[in-house]
Amino acid sequence: MSTTLPDLIAVPPHRAAAIERYASELTAGRTVALLTHINSDGDGCGSEAALALLLAQRGMKVRIVNPTPWPEMFDFLLDGVDERSAQGAAALAGVELVIVLDISDLKRLGALGDAVRNSPARRLVIDHHVPQDEPAGEIVVSDTTACATGELIFDVARVLGLEITAPIARALYVAILSDTGGFRFSNTSPRCHAIAGQLLAAGVDPEEMYRRSYASVSVGRLHLLRDALATLEVDGEHGLAWIALPAGALERYAVRPEELDGLAEHPRSVAGTKMAVFFRDLGHGKVKVSFRSTGEVDVNAFARRFGGGGHAKASGALIAGSLAEVRDRVIADARTFLLPR
Repeated sequence: MSTTLPDLIAVPPHRAAAIERYASELTAGRTVALLTHINSDGDGCGSEAALALLLAQRGMKVRIVNPTPWPEMFDFLLDGVDERSAQGAAALAGVELVIVLDISDLKRLGALGDAVRNSPARRLVIDHHVPQDEPAGEIVVSDTTACATGELIFDVARVLGLEITAPIARALYVAILSDTGGFRFSNTSPRCHAIAGQLLAAGVDPEEMYRRSYASVSVGRLHLLRDALATLEVDGEHGLAWIALPAGALERYAVRPEELDGLAEHPRSVAGTKMAVFFRDLGHGKVKVSFRSTGEVDVNAFARRFGGGGHAKASGALIAGSLAEVRDRVIADARTFLLPR
């Protein structure tokens, strides 16, 4: 008995309709700035680089302007891309359109938040996170079922009939590879694999992308991991595990912020863990907290208690206080949150 398989590459109708509604904004000659969140990751950077090259096919003048420096590990995605993050808010001058990627919360634009809020340019958002209280613009596509924002940019290319060249394919592959944890996380859908297959056919070398994303760590990053694991604490009764880094740890080992990606996976890997937490003291009374879930717990709901958010299985928040104060407060609240209901 034969079974008809679904067309996994077809763009979901609701996404296609949303993209088509805004296609008239993407006209030749217009100047557009692409932005993503502070300490941009593979999905943010890959989505930006891919969309920059796609919009250039439509004759648009595109620049990337991020609130924090472009990660060196993703420099290889910038061929043919105008990246101006070092200029800060000044790079937004003369821009007619702002497209914010991989965030729906204006606060996650950091120092560029006010400049974007006050910009006369039209502001649009393409994202796959749960919408927050103050979106960074008018939402074009916000679909939490997408494995990554890179999947939504793939859909933009399909709907607008744009060519996915080898450089665009590499950028989209990095975006999807990053947000699925190398195709390991539960957001790795059949469509995600189908798109990845299309990107391989377009010229992506999967071994090279893995090496650039996961197998090129610095010695300093390994020292940092050692120090973080030395702080590991586990509350088996509540299914809670956490690690922490003090202020100045990155500077001590000359580690860049993007190299912290994946550190929170270590406490999550402890058997019996329902929620993992990674505390990073930023100094000046601010602590960045990353929450991870193994699936039973909605850490987005928990992060929102602290003004943060993200996904059900991966979220974050920026909390005022000393490292010890924030850690004690969050862990106490987490124990209550994890009690059977």
